[in-house]
Amino acid sequence: MRVNRFVRPAVAIGLLAALAVFPACTVRPLYSSAPATSGGTASMAEELTSIAIKPVTTREAQQVRNHLMFLFYGGAAAPASPAYTLALAVSAKVEVAASVQLTTEDEEPSAATVVMIARYDLLGTDGTSVASGRRQISSSYDIPRQEFAALRARRDAEDRAARELAELVRLAVAQDIAGR
Repeated sequence: MRVNRFVRPAVAIGLLAALAVFPACTVRPLYSSAPATSGGTASMAEELTSIAIKPVTTREAQQVRNHLMFLFYGGAAAPASPAYTLALAVSAKVEVAASVQLTTEDEEPSAATVVMIARYDLLGTDGTSVASGRRQISSSYDIPRQEFAALRARRDAEDRAARELAELVRLAVAQDIAGR
């Protein structure tokens, strides 16, 4: 019975301490349109629409860029006078995930994984780096025996990886901007 005499006051003190601490928290959703302070700031959606994305050269990077542009602008045109510029570099590689041994000498791959890596650099209007980061995603696919089907499966895996990588980069950029 001595335990109950000490547990109840400890729980009560803990609850009172929690009630004193929690009102000081300023947690709010990342994409909230409400201003962070009483002075008011732009919403995260408005911040993301003020980012211009530099042109890229590879197919994988173009896929990621296209998805990012749609995520940032929602189908609208790029900003005429951007507050930020996003430099993007994307690389992709294929790793064999499983092999089937058809003969005693050859092993033919039956599954693979596309690993796509994006490096981004968010630049301010003066050209200085505001934030940078690296995100990686993988997408697995089966390799059928037909050549065209194998090529199409790889292309579909690259497209899936590009779409998911664009989501990761958008979230990372939004977090970088929100943390400023």
